[in-house]
This record gives sequence, structure tokens and C-alpha cells, in this order.
Amino acid sequence: MIIYNVTTNVEESAHNEWIQWMQKEHIPMMLDTKKFSRAIMSRVLVEEEMGGFTYSVQYFTEDKAMLDRYYSEDADRLRNESKRFAGKFVSFRTEMEVVGEAMAQAK
Repeated sequence: MIIYNVTTNVEESAHNEWIQWMQKEHIPMMLDTKKFSRAIMSRVLVEEEMGGFTYSVQYFTEDKAMLDRYYSEDADRLRNESKRFAGKFVSFRTEMEVVGEAMAQAK
């Protein structure tokens, strides 16, 4: 399993609109590509020197080949959707491979 993580810092002036767009439009569009099985959006609990709010969205996909298909077939189109927030956010992307998972045992 591969996790495609996108970490974004968004300016306070665009924060509320960006959150709505992510939850109602962007994340559903990412999942509609059928390349990701699920997504988790989390707020990063740190105060940035630059201000704003930081979020991490993790998209889960079956393997690197599927992620590469996303890059070649969908990434440019979906990234272009964020142009409405141009200059109001900065993002970086990380690819991670799941090597194990553990869950607490019920008692």
C-alpha cells in the first residue's frame, strides 16, 4: 500500500473557502479517479512562522504503479483546480510505503 501525502499551508484569508473546496470538491474528485481507496484529512497542530493553517491529506492507493497512473492521467488536471487559491497556499507532496500496521487489542 502506498500513501500519497499532500501537506498544505493555506493563508488565513482563504482558509474557510479552501476547507470547503477540499471537502466538497477536491477530495471527492481525487477519489473519483478510482486510483485511491480512501483519504484522510488532518490539521497539523503546529504554529507556522509564516502563519496560516497547515493540513495533511493522505490518499491511499494499492501500489506505486497506480500512483504513477494518477500522475500521468489525472494530476495536472486536478492540480489546476487549485488555481482559484493561487498565491494563498503552499503545498509539498510525499510518497510513503506502508511497511506494517498495528492496532490495539480490545480488552
